[in-house]
Amino acid sequence: MRTRVVGIAAGVVSWVGLALAVLLVVHVVLTVGGANPGNPITSTVKELAEPVALAFKDLFSPEDAKLRVIVNFGLAALFWLAVRAIVLKLVRRLN
Repeated sequence: MRTRVVGIAAGVVSWVGLALAVLLVVHVVLTVGGANPGNPITSTVKELAEPVALAFKDLFSPEDAKLRVIVNFGLAALFWLAVRAIVLKLVRRLN
């Protein structure tokens, strides 16, 4: 029973961490690709990505807006992948 619960928890942590990182990367791609900011997909992705970026969203402030998004939201995506890996390791140790 314990092994199954740990497996389910690991799966949830894995998918959530990956989803957060992918959301941030999609925001970067849409921004750098010049997607229409008025488009509902672009605006929704931006609205969802900003709180997920935590304090990274304005960590660096280069003059170029696209570079700012690449660096800050890219770092946030790497952060979530690192958190995912650490939490997965801890959860799997419970087994």
